[in-house]
Amino acid sequence: MPRRMPGEPRNTPRTDAARPAPRRGYVLAALVLIGALLMVWLYAQAAGEREQRVRQAEFVAQTNEIAMLLRQRLLHYELALRGGVSLYWSVSRPTPRQWRDYVGGLDIERQFDGLLGLGYVPYLRRSDLEALQLAMREEGQGLFQIRPHGAREAYGPILMLEPQTIGNRSAIGFDMFAEATRHEAMAAARDSGEVRLSAPVDLIQRGRDGRRNGLLMYAPIYANGIQPSNLAARRAAISGWIYAPFHARTFIDGALAQLGAGEALRIVDIGEGEAGMVVYAAPGFTDGPEAGVLRHSDTLDVYGRRWRVDFQSPVVGDGAAVGGYSSDLQTTVAAGVVVSLLLFAVVLALAHTQSRAERLAEAMSESYRRSEQRFRHAMLYSGSGIALLDGAGRIVEANPALARIVGAPPQALPGTAFADSFVDPAVEVALGGEQAGPTTLQLRRSDGDIRLVELVHTAVPGDIGSDVAALVQVDDVTDRLRAEQEVRLLNRTLEARVEQRTRELTLANHELESFAYSVSHDLRAPLRTVEGFSRLLGERFAASIGPDGQDYLARVRNAANRMDALIDALLKMSRITRDPLQHADVDLSRLAGDVIADLRQADPGRVVEVRIAPGLHACGDPALLRNLLQNLLGNAWKFTGARADAWIEFDADPHAEVAPGRVALLVRDNGAGFEPAYASKLFRPFQRLHGADEYEGHGIGLATVKRIVERHGGTIRAEGVVGQGATFRFTLPAPGSDGHC
Repeated sequence: MPRRMPGEPRNTPRTDAARPAPRRGYVLAALVLIGALLMVWLYAQAAGEREQRVRQAEFVAQTNEIAMLLRQRLLHYELALRGGVSLYWSVSRPTPRQWRDYVGGLDIERQFDGLLGLGYVPYLRRSDLEALQLAMREEGQGLFQIRPHGAREAYGPILMLEPQTIGNRSAIGFDMFAEATRHEAMAAARDSGEVRLSAPVDLIQRGRDGRRNGLLMYAPIYANGIQPSNLAARRAAISGWIYAPFHARTFIDGALAQLGAGEALRIVDIGEGEAGMVVYAAPGFTDGPEAGVLRHSDTLDVYGRRWRVDFQSPVVGDGAAVGGYSSDLQTTVAAGVVVSLLLFAVVLALAHTQSRAERLAEAMSESYRRSEQRFRHAMLYSGSGIALLDGAGRIVEANPALARIVGAPPQALPGTAFADSFVDPAVEVALGGEQAGPTTLQLRRSDGDIRLVELVHTAVPGDIGSDVAALVQVDDVTDRLRAEQEVRLLNRTLEARVEQRTRELTLANHELESFAYSVSHDLRAPLRTVEGFSRLLGERFAASIGPDGQDYLARVRNAANRMDALIDALLKMSRITRDPLQHADVDLSRLAGDVIADLRQADPGRVVEVRIAPGLHACGDPALLRNLLQNLLGNAWKFTGARADAWIEFDADPHAEVAPGRVALLVRDNGAGFEPAYASKLFRPFQRLHGADEYEGHGIGLATVKRIVERHGGTIRAEGVVGQGATFRFTLPAPGSDGHC
């Protein structure tokens, strides 16, 4: 480029030197634009990441709320179980009616969503099972059958389960101790003394969705209502469990519906290892990664089980917009315009989170207030004495029940040393630890009376600035322990009496067998001799003895034949009490039809109207029940012989009060009848209300009927009017709902 020489005009155009300024501006503008776009992009990215973290935090908070609600629901189940345990402690063994009233008071269908019922499972050894079956039979409840069948060292059958739905009734008698998963949970509850939850099982009952998958919760019951302090003692003292079956799907769906949560979750029972069984899986739950979906997993320890809870949020918007921005240039430029909106959304989300946190804190405060109120009411109205102690063992607060036990006014107890009321020095040991189970100690009342009390001590945290350090519960068990001692003495006396009666019954049975042998062998030989020689005398010397002698010999032979028939009847009645029963579902209607058909064939000239109700069934020995119907229907056939309009009816008894597991029946006719005053004689052997010349018979049939009915655990009674017929009402065991006895 040529230099400007001196004297050259300065206004000469220099185009190349004037261009760099605007180029530098363009470059700066471009740099600013690039920097601004870069800042917008970075801000958009940061805002998107921040919003993602907020969503994750909200999602985790929601999952924690769900987990807390699941724990609360399980806690409600636990409280229902512990109430059942308390009932068993208070009355030793509740009747089915008491158990039904307790469960009905819980209002399970409304208050415990998913809970199928509340049941009692006794722990039975083989001898205990036989004693229980005998006791239930004596109480009129029929034979208690165990499923699955088989001899085992110990049993855990379902004895009571309320409410009595169809599914719950089908579960009665199921031996849960024979199934591995249930056995494991029951053993864990027994060994720990705490409520324990089972692994997923197939329940006997079906849920609302028709499935059987569910869980079982068990609470142990120990003998005398006292939980032993060591493992060996707990295993020896276990007497049964209170248990609650519930369907996992109904249980968890109810919790999610209560919160209105849209999260999908899966619960896996992982036990001791990593792999486990699925307790619940929502229909929309997936394992693979999915755009716009948040995931969170948590581990819960619930009643001896370890659950892994996997949460999955619903899909929000387009998966490509999870970070709040797009790689497209138009989306990037628009991000600068909407950056304030994104910031507002973040602030709004934070405000929303804070609002939810405040509501949660308010709910927790209200829950704490109600918990405090429940505690105060529990202390005020509890039948057990309760006191709060400070670190030095002085009473800070006591309820009226403790004042009644100690025999002092309630206002005089605060500030006094709790241990001063006890004679037993072991109270210092009981109050020294963090927690002490039930301990029986001697307490001296203010009037000098010595009482036996049961003391339970546990350390409790007090409020900030409070001096409360422990809580004690005192129950006066003097009367109960004395009553238990009296019961033990009575039991020993009763056992001695039962042993004596058993020996007497054994001797009587041996004498009866000897008598039957004598009847069958020793008496029949002379009868055959009398009958044989009478027949020979009549055949060989008929001409010599004349018509009167022939008549006398015929009477002798007839008497011998009647005596031989009486011996046969007596032996049959004896065999009824000796032969073992064979239980089966017997179609009584068909059996009665066969008996009537045999009677018609033996006496074809008779016209008798016979009404047999269809569908009559009973559980018993088929041969004995046939014998029963042969005697009852045969009697009705015989004693209606003098009537031209004879009728016989076999039907269920519509007016009888039938105990559970029993069926009431009747056999009615319009025959000769009998005097009501002599009804008690009908069932005695050889007792006849009609002469042998009027109606044939030996007087054994109705005595045999009575023994057959009583061997089946039933009763029989007769009603009649002379000339108007007789009615025999009796009860027999009813077959089960599944057709088995």
